[in-house]
Amino acid sequence: MDVHFKEKEMLGLLENLVNIDSGSYYKVGVDQIGKVLLPYFIELGFDVQRVKQNEVGDHLILRHSEKQRSSILIVAHMDTVFEEGTAMARPFSIKDGRAYGPGVIDMKASLVSVIYALRYLKDIGSVAYKDVQVILNSDEETGSLTSRPIIEKEAIGKSYALIMEPARRDGSVVTERRGSGRFTIEVHGKAAHSGIEPEKGRSAIEELAHKIVKLHELNDHEQGISVNVGIIEGGDAVNTVSAMAVGHIDVRVATLQQAEEMEHKIEKVCASSDVSGTEIELTGDMRRPPMLKNKKIEELFQIVRNVALELGIDLKDTKTGGGSDASFTSAMGIPTIDGLGPIGGHAHSEKEYLVISSLTERTLLLAKVIERLMSEKNN
Repeated sequence: MDVHFKEKEMLGLLENLVNIDSGSYYKVGVDQIGKVLLPYFIELGFDVQRVKQNEVGDHLILRHSEKQRSSILIVAHMDTVFEEGTAMARPFSIKDGRAYGPGVIDMKASLVSVIYALRYLKDIGSVAYKDVQVILNSDEETGSLTSRPIIEKEAIGKSYALIMEPARRDGSVVTERRGSGRFTIEVHGKAAHSGIEPEKGRSAIEELAHKIVKLHELNDHEQGISVNVGIIEGGDAVNTVSAMAVGHIDVRVATLQQAEEMEHKIEKVCASSDVSGTEIELTGDMRRPPMLKNKKIEELFQIVRNVALELGIDLKDTKTGGGSDASFTSAMGIPTIDGLGPIGGHAHSEKEYLVISSLTERTLLLAKVIERLMSEKNN
């Protein structure tokens, strides 16, 4: 099979996937994505283990029936950030060498790429595809809260981890990511009429404002630390002292030490009230450790780069502040490369796109990398 001649077929599968709503909390849609994908893996001889979930889509673990102890782990996610109805309002389309639609690059094109990379290896007579275990999870966009334990368990003993987030716009793969965390501050105050008896109130919004200022003072961008209260909620009426206010916090760090320190600092900020009579409840944690470019990751990147050069691709690597499941495998000491999916941009927006020519190019790269890694392991 020449994967380049399969472009039309691959785009057909991609169109099917993009036109299915699969937001993280739309379980029916995410499970439908799984139903579409599973026959392809079964045809390749993979056994399916379904890890059922109540609130999000079921996670899928795929192992070849002839090899239960594979050395390569591939992780890809089936969920998107888009609400139900988006696919109908903005269905799959093609224009000027690009494909558009919700989740087209993050990461439905990668799901297609994984399938056709394995099919390519089987069709050319390579047994390397049997040395791959695939995890398709359904909550990556919300932090992989239920799939993280699965990824970490299945990663034990693996020689390599390949994470299928899309390549950067310039085609680079990812070898380093900042760690991330999500926290929520819920402030309880006391309501009162702001015109008649304001002194009887205890403003939850005022207390939250104090906390926002202190939290933003924790920023140290030069050291890779960012703290952002990105969403706030509170109040019932403009003439009422607010009895409730909520702040949602995003935290990014560059090192494991920073992750531990930030948890303690945020807890300290929220340990006492600035506005007398208000109470604070803090929830959340550092969800993903940072992915650090260590010697093992550098060595794996050089293998991937050499394979790319043989295909005429001058592959570069980069670091990014966004989070992904690569953080989990890399923190376990497993050589990990991220961004192995096709090339595109504007993920999570109405402008999200896939560079169509990269779909077959990066699929072939993935297949050849799998083949090379199996050879490296056996040498």
